[in-house]
Amino acid sequence: MGRVMCEALVQNIEDLYALKKGTLPSGKNPREMSIQALVDTAATLISLPTAMILQLGLEKIGDKKVVTSAGIKNGSLYEAVRITIEGRTCAMDVMEVPDTVPPLVGYTVLEQLDFVVDPKAQKLIGNPAHGGEHMYDLL
Repeated sequence: MGRVMCEALVQNIEDLYALKKGTLPSGKNPREMSIQALVDTAATLISLPTAMILQLGLEKIGDKKVVTSAGIKNGSLYEAVRITIEGRTCAMDVMEVPDTVPPLVGYTVLEQLDFVVDPKAQKLIGNPAHGGEHMYDLL
């Protein structure tokens, strides 16, 4: 399949809620960052390096068992972010990865945003089963 990368906007969802409610401190902008993420169809969630999690100000919500190439480990789970890829947006909890690992976009993000990997072109495309249009399956 090769290496598939995508550009994504990741936003602190608590800051977005505070902005909407009018409770974000004056002069403060919602924390966000544009990232280049590796599309990993074996990963479940969005995974961000520790430094990015700190920069976004995300709070840890617990620990989960994770399957890695080094076996089963404990992983840290952080509160949800809003992730936007090619204009499609969803909210997703974040798994922490070491700073030596790139941000990862997992298969639940792809399903939420109705993207599939085009292995020949090595890029994300809108789901051909839905004519490329962002659609949810409710069956």
